[in-house]
Amino acid sequence: MKKNKEVFRKERLIDIVGVENFYEDSETLDQYSSDHSFVPPRRPWGVVKPGSSEEVVEIVKWANEVNIPLIPVSSGPPRFRGDTIPEIGGVIVDLSRMNRIKMVDRLDRVVMVEPGVRWGELQEAVKKEGMRVPMPLSPRRTKSVIGSCLEREPHIIPKYHLDHSDPLLCNEVVFGTGDLFRTGEAAGPGTIEEQWKAGRRQKIGEGIQTSLMRLLQGSQGTFGIITWSTIKCEVLPRIQKPFIAAGEDLETLLEFGYRLVRLRLGDELFILNGKNLASLLEKDGEAIRDLKEALPTWVLLFCLAGYEYLPEERVEYQEKDVKEVGQRIGVKISEAVAGISAEKLLRTASNPSEEPYWKIREKGGCQDIYFITSFNAVPKLVNLMGEICGREGYPPSEVGVYIQPVCQGHGHHCEFRLPYDPTDSSQKEIVKSLYLRASKTLMENGAFFSRPYDLLADIVFDRDAVAREVLRRLKNVFDPKNIMNPGKLCF
Repeated sequence: MKKNKEVFRKERLIDIVGVENFYEDSETLDQYSSDHSFVPPRRPWGVVKPGSSEEVVEIVKWANEVNIPLIPVSSGPPRFRGDTIPEIGGVIVDLSRMNRIKMVDRLDRVVMVEPGVRWGELQEAVKKEGMRVPMPLSPRRTKSVIGSCLEREPHIIPKYHLDHSDPLLCNEVVFGTGDLFRTGEAAGPGTIEEQWKAGRRQKIGEGIQTSLMRLLQGSQGTFGIITWSTIKCEVLPRIQKPFIAAGEDLETLLEFGYRLVRLRLGDELFILNGKNLASLLEKDGEAIRDLKEALPTWVLLFCLAGYEYLPEERVEYQEKDVKEVGQRIGVKISEAVAGISAEKLLRTASNPSEEPYWKIREKGGCQDIYFITSFNAVPKLVNLMGEICGREGYPPSEVGVYIQPVCQGHGHHCEFRLPYDPTDSSQKEIVKSLYLRASKTLMENGAFFSRPYDLLADIVFDRDAVAREVLRRLKNVFDPKNIMNPGKLCF
């Protein structure tokens, strides 16, 4: 790619986006050269900030002409997964200027957004229409809604999680060829405006036979650049009544949560260990450690909700049913634990994180290990993670654990957070080694890594040669010159 850099024709890029939206100064390039992952730093050659789909099309066509890599970025720092660090140089396509909410429809419960829209902005906009979008556990304020959905981050309302693609519906994408395409119902007939006039709201995300949306999800920008998406919304509750179930036995709490989800009792539901709960609620290392010591090992939060019709009655009968389930299993529910109210935990979990981002408050850095597994396998894998940490010299008590039922309880997202001081080279090496060894061991024991980033991509794809070959063939169709984020996944 050295030759490509020599023919880096920035004048054409400046013509496309304007001189004020093209950057090549050292300070700006450094901001995109590294993140909190273990991917080696590397500077891009330039940064462009397009303001429309038309500009994105022109940028991709330009990249094909001069054979320059493009790396799409929709979320702001801090970033954690290495997927936006250039592998071989190239141009960062920062989509933050594309931050319009193009459509909000209360009747069909759908919203259309561009990739620069953040979670806080979107929730405020749909709240005015009496709606909300199911959101991941307290995402960082700079996180793109579309980026989150493309990465299949689980949200905290499992009863609305019908499929791993939720809440993503339709997309407009510029593939690596420079062709603009719309997935699902958005593909036509007619323009988007003509579809709106006909009463269609781009809600059907699946094709009859082929779903290109599923190709785009988890692809880390290696097939194209999304320029807008439609996102599924839900009705905003009139009443919310959150509760906490806590204890030392993870299996009992898992069983309790599993039954609530399968019986459709409550909205928000997730499990945190004391470490993660303390980090979520407190803002400095000392306060986090003090709260952790006061908390039980495991805390499950669930929230009952009443909507437009008979909200009080709905919450009342659900609370009665929940208590009956708890009595059968031996779980006691309450409205607080260790002085922390369920209302405070719900409010914190269902809003973007205050600064600094909750995952890095204690030590300044962290590495996450996350995967999907069955209900029965969760306790075994949690215990296995503790054993691996002991062998690798990392205190098991320092690991934050987050367990989220997905697909209406048919599976579970399990996430281990490994905090460390990024300025301490010895800590960093211990966590890097632990990250690789633990991921491999968990994989060998049934953990399904559906979102492999940075150092794990080769490990995951080497286990499935057929899938790797199919993806490479598809890459050759949609990005034949390999300009879209080369070096990521299996490309």
